[in-house]
Amino acid sequence: MTETRQLIAGTRGSPMALVQTDKVIAHLTGRHPELMIATKTITTKGDANDAPIPLDTVGKEWFTKEIEDELIERNIDFAVHSLKDVPPELPPGLMILPVLPRDDPRDAVIATTATTLATLPKGAIVGTDSLRRKTLLLKERPDLQVKSIRGNANTRLQKLEAGDFDALIMAAAGLERIGRTEMITEYLDGTTFVPSIGQGTLAVEIRTARTDLITLFTELQDEACRQATMAEQAFAEVIGGGCKLPVACYVQIETGTAHIYGMVGSIDAAQCVIGSLQGAATEAVGLARQLAHKLAQEPFVAEYARF
Repeated sequence: MTETRQLIAGTRGSPMALVQTDKVIAHLTGRHPELMIATKTITTKGDANDAPIPLDTVGKEWFTKEIEDELIERNIDFAVHSLKDVPPELPPGLMILPVLPRDDPRDAVIATTATTLATLPKGAIVGTDSLRRKTLLLKERPDLQVKSIRGNANTRLQKLEAGDFDALIMAAAGLERIGRTEMITEYLDGTTFVPSIGQGTLAVEIRTARTDLITLFTELQDEACRQATMAEQAFAEVIGGGCKLPVACYVQIETGTAHIYGMVGSIDAAQCVIGSLQGAATEAVGLARQLAHKLAQEPFVAEYARF
């Protein structure tokens, strides 16, 4: 273990990112108290840019590239991410491992003028920077005004409290990690309001050459979470991980059975198709691909899908 006795973890500097990193470090040092792990905070382009640009138009790499550069240059040993924020294609020589049991994968409503999505007033302003969430919102409530919102979780909540929005849609897991679940007025059903791929899952990014770290972090993997996230990522790969369509997949693993829910929307958020399959957990990846191929037959999806 001499090579990994002293490690440096890379992370963004937001309160949520720091909580996530501390959580992974605590579990790792709990198993291996001989490890000494320092944290290096890295500012990404997305953190430094305050322009009101919807994240779906710029890509997730806005929040990972600088961290990945530090990994490639060996300035850090590993990085901690929320898996839903990791781009589908990684730079050569890097890999992602989901770790720890999955937190709540659902989206949540935080509203000031109502308590649920169904009871929001007609024309209410709902804030989200996710095209997936916008598509699902308009499927349920085409009368709502969906507007882009930037900033970390606390900043978004402050904008809601200031009256800029009537409601927000955010990840329940993120709110739990920063201790703000008291703000949640409704949890959305993940089987119909399908979560982002990997939502609620923490992941470490490491260099593929670090077999010592692969061994360490494999110890922190939860089998149900690993099976679910592998299947969700397989769904995205079929549709085309780099395409700009809103894509979502949520896999529940229960007593050896995989319940798979998938969603693909159109680029203008005007169309949406949702489907589901279930089968043996050991077949989750194949089932997810099967469902993706089925949904990709929709004409608005076929234009973008990669086979």
